[in-house]
Amino acid sequence: MHSPCLTKGHGTGSVDVLQAQCSLRDSQADITAAGTPTLLRITFLGTSSSRPTVRRNVSALAVQREGTLFLFDCGEGTQRQMMRFGVGFGVSEIFITHLHADHYLGLPGLLRTMSLQGREEELVVWGGAGSEAALRDAIDIGGDRLQFPVVVRGLPSAEAVRYAGYAIHAFPVEHTAASIGLALVEDVRLGRFDVEAARRLGVPEGPMFGRLHRGEDVRLDDGTVVGAANVVGSARPGRTLVYSGDTRPCGTTIAAARGCDLLIHEATFTEEEAVRSRDTRHSTAKEAAEVAREAGVRKLLLTHFSARYSEQPHRILREAETVFPAVAAEDGMTIEVPFLGDDPSGGDS
Repeated sequence: MHSPCLTKGHGTGSVDVLQAQCSLRDSQADITAAGTPTLLRITFLGTSSSRPTVRRNVSALAVQREGTLFLFDCGEGTQRQMMRFGVGFGVSEIFITHLHADHYLGLPGLLRTMSLQGREEELVVWGGAGSEAALRDAIDIGGDRLQFPVVVRGLPSAEAVRYAGYAIHAFPVEHTAASIGLALVEDVRLGRFDVEAARRLGVPEGPMFGRLHRGEDVRLDDGTVVGAANVVGSARPGRTLVYSGDTRPCGTTIAAARGCDLLIHEATFTEEEAVRSRDTRHSTAKEAAEVAREAGVRKLLLTHFSARYSEQPHRILREAETVFPAVAAEDGMTIEVPFLGDDPSGGDS
């Protein structure tokens, strides 16, 4: 199992214990090997705000990055949605954006189901700074002892949890409760390796190909030095997924989502309910689209709809698309996020 490390951004929080447990990488993006495209798949487990409807459950998002599965939020009933949509229970870590019931009260049932199924691996639950006690209380509801360890950790805004090849960043947003948004940001990828150019320069297939692709110059048997710059293109960006959580439209979301591949933004109301949206510190569909336009994102998905729009998502979509192209999420919708230059459809299903 991977060992996440927590790194600081521009915030003031610190997690000394975690920093002592792992060797932190440089805060700049690492160069990672480019080979078979790495899976980045999103499954919407709940797209309703505040309460479930017949068509939609409350907030939860399954994020699969290659062989690692995360949950972003875990509203009540999430465990059944995971079974319904074939996500499975092999979750490594859960990130909770804020302590409103529709975003975290699914934890007790989900964890007990995992325990009854014989889970033994540690599960990490992350919440915003100061949420640890409330999350622990929720996990302990029911009284029966879990058969696997659950670690609860705070994730201050402007800090990131670091994994091999990517990081999950927290950023502050504007809601009625202390809240964070989340951004999964992949490291920069190696440039494309020109096999034919390497062959023309006399490089034999094998370990030298790998060394060149990693940026190392190599010396051939006849003494000729072949520079990596002659056979490897410019570094290529990884992918970025941004999840706003519950929020008013705000500059921190725009900054986190700048040029991202996929922005998942709440759109609780339409402009007909603009006053209510402001009072409850949510966003309208138009406002979410304005955030996407300002950030220059590649794709916008809208979620967290008021029950009044549960059966009429076209009302949300129609308003958003006066500003920016969008997709209204449905429970069970799956999106595969491509690399820039791949199929722009994103693999909707």
